[in-house]
Amino acid sequence: MEQANVRRPPIRVVLADDHPIWRDGVRSDLGSGFEVVGEASSAEEAIAAIRAQQPDLVVCDLQMPGGGGIAVAKACGEQTRIVILTVSEQERDLLDAVAAGAAGYLTKSTPGDVLRAELVKAAAGEPVFSPSLAMLVLGEFRRMAKQATGTDPLSDREREVLQHVARGYPYREVGEQLHIAPKTVENHVRNILDKLHLNRKQELIRYAIEHGIE
Repeated sequence: MEQANVRRPPIRVVLADDHPIWRDGVRSDLGSGFEVVGEASSAEEAIAAIRAQQPDLVVCDLQMPGGGGIAVAKACGEQTRIVILTVSEQERDLLDAVAAGAAGYLTKSTPGDVLRAELVKAAAGEPVFSPSLAMLVLGEFRRMAKQATGTDPLSDREREVLQHVARGYPYREVGEQLHIAPKTVENHVRNILDKLHLNRKQELIRYAIEHGIE
């Protein structure tokens, strides 16, 4: 009970969008659980702010001067968790963002309470995607999976874990659905990364999409 009452420090965020009014709106939506430690209106400014502030999370528009969110994800995706917040619902934009190293992709129509919840998950290391877009992309890449060759290096249980992780479920919920401990889920993810020669969980999402694992 005592742990439940411990006040967690706010999540340190860099906001990057070339529209100051939009940044103001997002800052207002975030509330007291977040601390905005830097703002930027271009990819170059965002990269500089990230390197200077070392934030827990970056909320970044896809389209900005200097290459936008894709440039930011490529430059800083290994350094911090980057969530693209955009008006674009194009599959190609989502795929490009994931490939660049983004940890999430949400649309600007996401309600404030949902946005806060998703960003908390992202800061904790979970991938977050607008559900309609994630399912759209998975459906598209089912067809591509039929062209894949070679044997599957993953066990049935590992494929089950990957399916749930790719949908954005946190380890706790994956464990509940598969009736295993969260630590076991984490171990499976580590083994999957090793087998597939991948380095980050975002790369697992891309692998699942490209191989039609859903």
